[in-house]
Amino acid sequence: MNYKSISKQFSRAAIALGIVGVLASAQASAQDQIPSKPEPGTFKIGIEPWLGYGQWHVAVSKDLFKKAGLEEVELVNFSEDKDINAALASGQLDAANIATHTAMGMVAAGLPVKIVSLLDFSLKADAILAGSDIKSVADLKGKNIAFEEGTTSDILLNYALASNGMTIDDIVRVPMPAADAGTALIAGRVPVAVTYEPYISTALAQDKNITILFEAGKDPGLVSDVLVVREEVLKQKPGQVLAMIMAWDAALADYKANTEEDRTIISKAVGASPDDLKTAFDGVQYYTSAEAAKAFAGDFKTRTFVDVLKAAKTAGLVTQDVSADSMIDTSFVDAANK
Repeated sequence: MNYKSISKQFSRAAIALGIVGVLASAQASAQDQIPSKPEPGTFKIGIEPWLGYGQWHVAVSKDLFKKAGLEEVELVNFSEDKDINAALASGQLDAANIATHTAMGMVAAGLPVKIVSLLDFSLKADAILAGSDIKSVADLKGKNIAFEEGTTSDILLNYALASNGMTIDDIVRVPMPAADAGTALIAGRVPVAVTYEPYISTALAQDKNITILFEAGKDPGLVSDVLVVREEVLKQKPGQVLAMIMAWDAALADYKANTEEDRTIISKAVGASPDDLKTAFDGVQYYTSAEAAKAFAGDFKTRTFVDVLKAAKTAGLVTQDVSADSMIDTSFVDAANK
């Protein structure tokens, strides 16, 4: 190797290090620009009846939003993904709790939102349920399957089929909300349903012949949820966004200290009893902002994001590539842990 080629390599390395330095400096600058005191006004966040979003209900019940300095937080309830997505897109919400693949679809469609924190992984709380005559995923071929299109149920079903050499075209789609899918299975209207908690526990309790065929934990993070915020809100109300993340952390700390009490709060909020969800909670892994920051710098970015994007594209829910770097703003979880 001659001196000229060596000098070129050093130049490239210097440029690369310079870019990294600029990015690091910009990230630090972004953290420094986030005010520690929330801006005045109401923060509106979209939510569905899902255990993974439960810490927001704990925060309401225990007045943790006010303790974080927020004047008012409005939890806006939705029952279907499409409605919460539309409300966020139209500016009716400041932020929303949504699945990772949903965030990808939004960004791919040009919606200006950023992922600011990781909320949960579903390990056992999203599943494919079937009657006792269906023993394996291979048995799903040609079957009527109830599931909510465009949701985590869609992702999970497509992933399970692909893992067994099939596609969505090998089954008969029966589109319906996740809340109704389990009911349809219990009533015998379909032999298979894809849904999530609390509907899984309800179905298992009402019909002992129903079994869990496939769970999200087969690929941890495939079904995961994130907090997304409109970019306009990140610029106008960064202090509120940081305070929301701090309130989530406070709620999760309370949950760990008062698990039984807080599970009762969450169960009531999602329309179920604590007894019905006793095992369901164990299927959800909650993330603190510190854990989210670590995940964003590691496995979530390098493995989970890649797996979810692949599954979402296979399901036709995302039609083009998106990158973790362009979608994730780590400055808020980093600021929460300074």
